[in-house]
Amino acid sequence: MPATETFRIPKHRRHVPDARHRVGKTLADWGITAELADDVVLSANELVTNAVTHCRVTCAEVRVTLVIREPYLFLEVHDPDRDRLPEPHDSGPDAESGRGLTLVGRLAHGWGHGQLRHTKCVWARFALPEGTHGPAAL
Repeated sequence: MPATETFRIPKHRRHVPDARHRVGKTLADWGITAELADDVVLSANELVTNAVTHCRVTCAEVRVTLVIREPYLFLEVHDPDRDRLPEPHDSGPDAESGRGLTLVGRLAHGWGHGQLRHTKCVWARFALPEGTHGPAAL
């Protein structure tokens, strides 16, 4: 059975650090540290920031899920603006934003998005080091 952790945050920028902290704590509890944890936390920061910034549904929540399905760890970020799909684009050298999906694409071993019945999900997949089995193995 896969290891899973899910939590929700209000759709507001001030809650992005809370999501980043929860992701980092979950990974540490699962024994995932070092570069992989840094990559997942940074990717979570980018995907959650995108969700709270671009979701046009008022009074919404963003759902963050971490799942270990060997040989990968999946990070999923859901928001209720299901028809507004992410599009990576080239940002100029002076742009203050717009590089998040490119960064996730470089840190993860794949990323994508999908439309569900009431939400969209933007996900990233990270290869686990050999011998990582999630909290059950700890």
